[in-house]
Formats: sequence, structure tokens, C-alpha cells
Amino acid sequence: MVRISLLVATLLGGPLLAAAADVAGYPVEPVSFEKVTLADEFWLPRLQTQRTVLVPYAFQQTEGALADLKVAAAILAGKKPDNLPGPQRFRTSDLFKVMEGAAYLLAVQRDAKLEAQLDEIIAVIAAAQEPDGYLHPARTLYPHLPIDMMGDGKYAYVDHSHELYICGHLYEAAVACFRATGKRSLLDVAEKSARHVERVFFEGDPAYNDGKPVNQAPGHEEIELALARLSAATGDPSYLKTAQRFLDIRGVTHRPEGEGVFSATYAQQHAPVAKQTAPVGHAVRATYLYAGMADVAAMLGLDIYHEALEKIWTNIVDTRMHITGGLGAVHGIEGFGPEYDLPNADAFNETCAAVGNVFFNFRMFLLHRDAKYLDVAEVALYNNALAGMNFAGDRFFYVNPLAADGTRPFNHGHAGRAPWFGTACCPTNLARLIPQVPGMIFATDDAGLYLGLYAASRTTLTLGGVPTEVIEETTYPYDGRIAVTLRPENPATFDVRLRIPTWTSDRFVPGELYRYAAGVQAPPVELRVNGERVYDFQVANGFAVLKREWKEGDRIELNLPMPVRASQCRDEVEANRGRLAVTRGPLVYCAESVDNEQHVFNYLLTADTYAGQIDERRISIAGHDVLAVTVDAQRTDAAGALQPAPLALIPYFAWDNRGVSSMEVWIPDNERTLRANAILVSDNAERFNSAKASHTFGQDREAAIVDGRLPKNSFDTSIPRWTSWPERGKPQTVELELAKPTNVRTIEVYWYDDHGGVQVPERWTLEVERAGAWEPFALYNTDAYGVATDQYNVVHPAEPVTVERLRLTMWPQADAAVGILEVVVAPEE
Repeated sequence: MVRISLLVATLLGGPLLAAAADVAGYPVEPVSFEKVTLADEFWLPRLQTQRTVLVPYAFQQTEGALADLKVAAAILAGKKPDNLPGPQRFRTSDLFKVMEGAAYLLAVQRDAKLEAQLDEIIAVIAAAQEPDGYLHPARTLYPHLPIDMMGDGKYAYVDHSHELYICGHLYEAAVACFRATGKRSLLDVAEKSARHVERVFFEGDPAYNDGKPVNQAPGHEEIELALARLSAATGDPSYLKTAQRFLDIRGVTHRPEGEGVFSATYAQQHAPVAKQTAPVGHAVRATYLYAGMADVAAMLGLDIYHEALEKIWTNIVDTRMHITGGLGAVHGIEGFGPEYDLPNADAFNETCAAVGNVFFNFRMFLLHRDAKYLDVAEVALYNNALAGMNFAGDRFFYVNPLAADGTRPFNHGHAGRAPWFGTACCPTNLARLIPQVPGMIFATDDAGLYLGLYAASRTTLTLGGVPTEVIEETTYPYDGRIAVTLRPENPATFDVRLRIPTWTSDRFVPGELYRYAAGVQAPPVELRVNGERVYDFQVANGFAVLKREWKEGDRIELNLPMPVRASQCRDEVEANRGRLAVTRGPLVYCAESVDNEQHVFNYLLTADTYAGQIDERRISIAGHDVLAVTVDAQRTDAAGALQPAPLALIPYFAWDNRGVSSMEVWIPDNERTLRANAILVSDNAERFNSAKASHTFGQDREAAIVDGRLPKNSFDTSIPRWTSWPERGKPQTVELELAKPTNVRTIEVYWYDDHGGVQVPERWTLEVERAGAWEPFALYNTDAYGVATDQYNVVHPAEPVTVERLRLTMWPQADAAVGILEVVVAPEE
């Protein structure tokens, strides 16, 4: 029987409050992150950035969520606040994720100021919890107000209300805070909430749903894996049982019948989870579901989900995963599309989905002891997840394409990184992921030691019944030489398993999507023990296995050669036909225009030229040491002819740290593909017939709204604009007629704001014309009508919609007019 503490150690580590005697657990136990001391030049700077920049910055950005909780607490205390904030469905969850990340930092290094800040926030949360355990500020403030995507009361629209999603992140934060400080205050709140959820959803509570059990799985998974962790931390098996109940009713008691975000597949409700065979719907929800299934299966010693998880995993790596480890290629649902639908410039690949990919695959490794899952987790972590935040820790990607033209606003209104998002799940998810990475380096089972992710580090654990210090030396991921020194207190016999990554074989990552092209061949992997070469080492499930008696000072040396390689993609992926992607070790590389003479879409890279001279050099990007490579390539000259030219590439995670520029991962390998690879320009003007406004200032013009001129900022006076000056405070409308009926992906508004008489509006809405009448534009469930400056304010349709006429209605601020620089309608390709 494996201890229940294994689950806590998976991502949290640390002691339990109690132990549940009959709970099974994962067969592999990771060494929790705070028991691992890093000496690593790659991860240590990032952890320092977490502590000094990201977590403080994220707390600042989530002050609105804290303010919601304070107002809720005041109402529960019998006070009547003067001004109530508007109802927010999910932003409380962002605060909880930042708290979780902060607690992880405390577990590694106590910080009195940070701990006091957490204590203050926890006191507010406790005061905002209703007496019966319910916790959601929007419903405490507005108990019965009809709220978009929340219905007209508590748990009235579980598909999209995010009430249980928020509970899940509360539980994870509570476990993290308890483990870090030993204080029960937030854990008590979490347990009270969990008992409330069990009662309302599975037993029946007279105050909810007419006393009948709600008996419906939430639209956004998270509570399932969180309940498992809460059970592990408290030793209360009832929470684990509730998690299993939520899993087993999904796709059984309720199946939505709409389309898009209202469909059954969107939240994986199309079939019982044990019978699902392929990933569908919203990618973040999916990966959280799969992680929860693995947790519950491991902790209860069940195998009922194993077949489904393996089929889903296989389908992902064979047909639906970008080479960066990105998941959820399709806009609109932020999720999985058809097999082999893997666009580049139009890829969505939410940062949260990469985080979920890491969580899911790490659990699959713990469950099955197979390195292939760690290989996928590694690729998702080093490439897509790390790309989600800049080196400074204060600018972010929500969307992670594999090509960018340097002008098109792909990242929620930005052509590059954004300082924050209205839906801020991605930055806050990174705040809790990065501190956990050291917990993925070492793991043990009854036979001995696993070396998972590689990083310079040390830990002490019991192996073969003997306390043993393990010291790992490496400069991975830039160098594949890894040295491990073992220091058992007494001679001990145990296995040492060292991961041999998939990228050392004939492909970069597990699955059937990608293969190395002909050209550079990697030398064989080398393994030495105490300086002596081991030629006949066994490889089992992706691990080199060394079984022997180990003594003080024994040294293992593993050499994983890291030549620069080029990958080809299966021909079924249309976007990658006639293209190569460059990788080195676990890193995907990209070309960025800041390093090259021309726009990167003008370069061609063949397997023959690629096999020529390759230059590797360390460069500094935003103060970080990065290994860049330069390969022999070709580019078009001013006359359009091909000329030899070097092509410089950097790791994908490092792009857009030096300003907005063009970027490309999949480089054309033939002239035909290159010629078709036209530089993206704004064709917005061609999409419209006309723009008509309710009032236009004499020196401005309506046509500026759709002229295709891309603004530099909201006070860009170098291009035409439309304003309603001098009509201060008076509502305005703009009607837009498209050149033809258009299936809309996004509608994007770039406001003009001169910081004086013309400012962003107080609010605005969209309508579409149907049969001569104007109808509201149904927003995607996490979207809002934004009024941010210096960016496109992007909205998506809730379900597929074809539009020919649009109307914007704008309510200006009281003493200002309103203005627009550009409205973009991006079609669904």
C-alpha cells in the first residue's frame, strides 16, 4: 500500500494532517519541491523573478478580486456598502492561484512580510464565506440578480458560472498555505466549503434547488483534482469520494445541447469520462479533467479511467499537439479541433493549457512509471508554458502562436505580450507552476530512484533503506551532460533510473506527428559509472536502469548529445507541409526578425543547407543568458530572388522579450512554400463596404474606422481617426457594413484617447443585424467589452455567427467624447 502523502508530494509536498488508512496512491513518489535545493542557472533566476516580481505584481493586479471579497464580507457583517462592484464570475480564482504560488515560495523560504499578507487576505476570505459554506462574492452581493452566464441564483447555471471552479482553486490555495505555514485558517474555510458542496450537489440542501441534489458536474473542471488534494492534506476520504462523484456524473446526468461553448463537447460532457476516447472541447478544462481522473484513480486504487486516459493521451500526441507542447489550437472554443488541425499564426494554444499539459503528464508518469509522459511534460514546460511570461515577469502571452507577423494583434488585442488580461488565468497559473518545477526532478518507488526533469540540484532521501544524499550537476537544457553523485550513509542496493528523452531518438517528442528530417545525426547516448563506460545498460519505459550496490561518492555520468535538429511534420497537417522546425535538446527554436536582416517570413531552410555550418553562441536577452543558433539558409532579396543568408534562431520561450517583431517556428523548406508565405498585412479595409456614425467631428472621418491603418498606440495622431467631438457624454453609434457575409472569429476595437476631450468610453456593446432587426452580439463566456488603451479590445462570439452588418453603441464618460482608430473583423478561416 502506497502512502496517501504521495499525492500531496506530487505538486505540493510536505506532511499530512492525518492519513487515510485505506487510500492507495501513486506508485511513484516525487520528492517535494521544498526538499530540493537548486543550484541551477536556468531555473534559479526564474524562481527569483517569481518572488520579487510576478507574485507581488499579480497580487497588485488581483486587488479587484480582493475588493469583491471585502464587500461580500461587509454585507455578511450586516453593513451596507455605498457602491457595489459589478458581478464578476471568476476573478476570485485568480487571487486564489496567486496565493497558492505565494505559499509555495513560503515553503521554500519563510518571508514574514509575505506570510502576513497572506494572513490578511485569508481573514477577508473567511469573513466573505457565507454561514453555510457558500463562497462566491458575486452571489453574496447579488443573490438573485440574473447575471450573464450565471443564471438567477446560486448554482443556477453550473455549466458556466465558475462557482465550483473557484472552489477548486480555493482548496488548492488552502492546502498550499497549510503545508507552508502549518496554519489551518484557510484550510478550515476550504473544508467548510467542501462539505457544503457535497451536501448541495449529492445529498440535498433545503436552501438550494428546492432541496434536491443538484447532481451536475461543473462546466469548468478543477474541483475534482482539488478535492483529491484536500483529501490528501486532511486525511478525510469524503472529499475524495466527492471528487469521484463529480467525475462519474459528467456526461451522464447532464449533457448540453447547444453549439460552440454551449455544446456538450466543450466541457467534456458528451460521454461518461471512462468512455471518452479523444480530447474534445476547451483544452484547459480537458487537461484539468484528465489530471483529476488520474488523481482519483491513483488514490482509490482504481483502473476504471486508465483506458480512457491512455486513448486520450495517444490521440493528443498523435494528432492534436503542437511541437511546442501547446494544446487547444482552435480559437472560439479555445480548444481541440479536428485531428491534424494545427495552424501556426492562427494557433490559440492558451498558456493555461500548457500548464494543464504539464500537470496531466506528470501525473501519468507517476501512475505508469513511463518516461514518455515526462517527455511531453518537459516539452510543454520549456516551450509553451515558459513562453507565457517574459523574462522580467510582468508581461504575458494568453495566446501562443507559432508564427507572428509583428503587426497583427493575436494576443487578446496585442501584437506582442500584454501587461495583464481581463481574464487573468494565465499569469496566475504561471505564478503557481514555476515554484513546483523542482518537485519534478527526483522521484522514488520501492525499487529506487528516478531522475525526471534535469536540473542542477540536490536532495536527501531514503534509498534501499538508507538515508542518501543525491547531487545532480548539469547546465541543462543547453547541455545534455548530467552528473549524479550518490552519498548513502552506508552501502545500499537500489535502482537508479535516468530518463533518456524522446528527443535523443528519431523524433523530438512522443507520438506520430513529428520526425527528424534527414541531415544531422546525433551521437549515441553515453552512460558512465565512476568513470567507466557502461555499454549494455538496460532501457525500460524510457529510463536507463542501473541496479547495484551504491557507496559514498559513487558518480554516474549521463551524456545526452544535443545537436541542432530539424523536424518534419506529418503531411496531414496542412499548415506544416513543406516546412521544417528547428530544435536542440528539449527546446524548440524560432526565428525572430530582431536577429535577422529581413522579416522572418522571407527565409527558406532546406535539410541540405541546414546540415551545413551551424553556429551556437550564448547571447543576452533581457539580462538572461540564452543559447542562440545560426544556420545556413536562403532569403529573398529586394528583387524577389533567393540569396544565401544566415538565419539566426533563439529558443521559442525567449521570443518577444525585445519588443514586437515577426516570428516563425516552421520555416519553409522549398521555394513554392516560401512564395506562398506572404507577409501578413492588414486587409481589414477590404472586408468592409462602409462605416456610418451617429456623429463625426468635422476634421475626422468615418472611413478611418475600417481603413486598415494599424495604430501604434491610442494617441496615435499619425493616422486618421473617428471621434464624436464635441458631443461630450452623449451616446454614439457606429454601423459597419461588411463586403460580404463573414463567419466571425473576433471583433477588435482600438480606442482613440487623447487624455483630454476624447477618451475611451465608459462602456459599449455590439449588435448584429438579422432580418432587418438589431440583435445583441452573444459574447464568448469569458469575454467582456473592454475599454483598455494601447491595444485592441477583443471579443469572440459565443457560438459560430455569420455577420454582414454590425452596430457598436458607446456610452462616453460624462465629460468626454469617444473615438476609434480601427475596428477589425477577423474571419474564421
